Amino acid sequence: QVQLVESGGGLVQDGGSLRLSCAASGRSFNRHGLGWFRQAPGKKREFVAALSWSVNSTRYADSVKNRFTISRDNAENTVNLQMNSLKPEDTAVYYCAAAVGYITMIADREYEYDFWGQGTRVTVSS
Repeated sequence: QVQLVESGGGLVQDGGSLRLSCAASGRSFNRHGLGWFRQAPGKKREFVAALSWSVNSTRYADSVKNRFTISRDNAENTVNLQMNSLKPEDTAVYYCAAAVGYITMIADREYEYDFWGQGTRVTVSS
């Protein structure tokens, strides 16, 4: 079992930046793909970014490409999401998730993920 805890959310102005972090406890991220999803008020949860475990391949939703960067620190057992040029439409609760066995492949669907954090809220004011 992996427990995931997100941090770094908050209120930021349009055009600002935030860095989200997700720490694992219970067991390591070893051999897990990692991803970030978000859920805006009144909308379904959607994919934001993901990376594989071994080759560090990444994938991004079109809406965040070139603005967000996902990275991992295996030694620290964390996955991060650097968010730049934030827009009001980025306002959402952001969730990190871990997918068992996604060593070289990237998981970008919710059903591919086995463990989820509780979420951290990001609000971008206009």
